[in-house]
Amino acid sequence: MSKSKDTSGIALILDYLNEKNRPYSAQDVFSNLQKQHGLGKTAVVKAVELLAQQGKIKEKIYGKQKIYFADQSQFTDVSDTELKGMDSRISELCTQVQTVSQSCRQVDSELKELNSSLTTKEMMSEIQELTQDCAMHRERLGKIKSTTNHVTPEEKEKIYKEQSLYVKEWKKRKRLATDMMDAILEGYPKSKKQFLEEVGIETDEDCKVTMPNV
Repeated sequence: MSKSKDTSGIALILDYLNEKNRPYSAQDVFSNLQKQHGLGKTAVVKAVELLAQQGKIKEKIYGKQKIYFADQSQFTDVSDTELKGMDSRISELCTQVQTVSQSCRQVDSELKELNSSLTTKEMMSEIQELTQDCAMHRERLGKIKSTTNHVTPEEKEKIYKEQSLYVKEWKKRKRLATDMMDAILEGYPKSKKQFLEEVGIETDEDCKVTMPNV
């Protein structure tokens, strides 16, 4: 590195430490400035050591670690009122950050919802498909309505009459069977349930059959 680059690098590091006004190791300074300004690690180490020797920055040693920070004597004293004002401003900014963060989360949620929704092209395709399905069902319904093989009123009446006849016969036979069984049970030594099991008779209830009301 040329002398002019060395000088500009030293000035850059000094300005950086004064601006941030917080402790850094030489590695921290290198990591923070290398990408943007292309400073080499060796040059950074030499620069902070030189600045410390010149008294332009302060150096503290913690074990094997050297920490560098701005000379605090160059900064004016801050009153309690100013500190309170700074604290108030920090609190206000923190509130703003929370508000903005919440808004960002909401926008991010809405963006995810939009990304999971159908695109306009997909919606148009879906509408077209549904329209075709509706047309097909309308056509089918029209054919059903126009068909000529409906059951006529006369046929319905005939079916109802036949059902009524069969149900009456069912009731009649069930009544005869019940009367016969009651007569037998008068002299039967066991219960009705045992009689039905021995004879092998299944009742409507056993078959879960309900007689229609006609």
